[in-house]
Amino acid sequence: MKSLRLLWVPTVFAIMVIAAWWWHHQRSSVGPKAEDPAVAAAMKDAKVIARGRYLTLAGDCVSCHSVAGGQPYAGGRALLTPFGNIPVPNITPDPETGLGNWRFENFWRALHTGMGIGGEPLYPAFSYTSFTKITREDAVAIFAYLQTLPPVHQPPEPLGLRFPYNVRGALTAWRAMYFKSGTYQPDPKQSAAWNRGAYLVQGLGHCNECHAARDTWGGIDTRASLAGGEIPAQNWYAPDLSMQAHGGLHGWTGQDIVDLLKTGQSSKGVAFGPMADVVASSTQYLSDADLHAMADYLQSLPARQPQVDDALRVSSKAVADRGAAIYGQGCAACHGTDGQGVPGVYPPLDGNASVLEPIGVNATRAVLLGGFAPSTAANPRPYSMPPYAQQLSDADVAAVVTYIRQAWSNRVTPVLERDVIKYRHTPVD
Repeated sequence: MKSLRLLWVPTVFAIMVIAAWWWHHQRSSVGPKAEDPAVAAAMKDAKVIARGRYLTLAGDCVSCHSVAGGQPYAGGRALLTPFGNIPVPNITPDPETGLGNWRFENFWRALHTGMGIGGEPLYPAFSYTSFTKITREDAVAIFAYLQTLPPVHQPPEPLGLRFPYNVRGALTAWRAMYFKSGTYQPDPKQSAAWNRGAYLVQGLGHCNECHAARDTWGGIDTRASLAGGEIPAQNWYAPDLSMQAHGGLHGWTGQDIVDLLKTGQSSKGVAFGPMADVVASSTQYLSDADLHAMADYLQSLPARQPQVDDALRVSSKAVADRGAAIYGQGCAACHGTDGQGVPGVYPPLDGNASVLEPIGVNATRAVLLGGFAPSTAANPRPYSMPPYAQQLSDADVAAVVTYIRQAWSNRVTPVLERDVIKYRHTPVD
């Protein structure tokens, strides 16, 4: 055992030396150069710029690269992760703090390979694990549009990662385990619409970055794409997107998907939490053809294994009765005694994906903090749910959420009082 421990030290040292050499090699091979003539011509084309604006909206770039009250795309915020805070860069064409000195090849390298202008590996809070699927033609259009934005001088926030996560060389091992570059390759067995939907969901829309589980090191579990997962450090659960048996969207139609992404609500539920931001700043602007294409792709996701059974239902009659009473007093007037809600106004709770997600955080936070649907062009004045954090105790919230998760056709695990205590004190971005 002692010899193995002694062997570990030079092994780690060798890995660090190799990583340092590789990083130096990458740095020496990049940097601002003269723009390719074809790219330069495309970047002046009004149609290319207009398409780049559309693609930038489809990628929801503004949500991360903006701070509340600040200039769009100018950065200024830090993303909270389990490993510390990661600053979001300014992507306006400011020469000192933005992309003003970048050439398209630098931008393409960042999207496609996750490498910065100086050859440094980028932290995967920037979703290059999905953006690598973006085609070069689309990347040119996006870059062309970004270069037309008003330049904003906005230095980045300092890196807030803890050791050893703040050592960029360590990303070499992470990338080897979790990242494979490559643009999206159409499936010849599928329709053009299906392939367009797959491209948007897998690549530009980067849906799997939230709607998939992550391991201890922040890597995405690729065994079940879009199978749902807790969003790290935010205490929201992005539900499974399968529409087949036991999927998070089982029972939804393609039109339900389109309605939710276009308006923020459908006959099956309402977008709230992080998804409300996605609808408000991104998907409401997509064409009907692209939204239907995304729905076509999601309909093809496989069936899932059942997560729970009746044995996991709460056995305490006292908790069930308490939850039923609270629901009758504060919830039934809008959502109905049958949990069906009011079409187009209040969402149903029976079979609702946000109610049925595995850990119960979404329904708990909705009861505590309220549920705020996005304002969209098609639904500019949506109804919202008021918060009940001041009126209900932790035990009350646990009881009513448990009741909702086990009433009607719902059959999922109860929520415990200790969970409510945790979610009550979750910071709100």
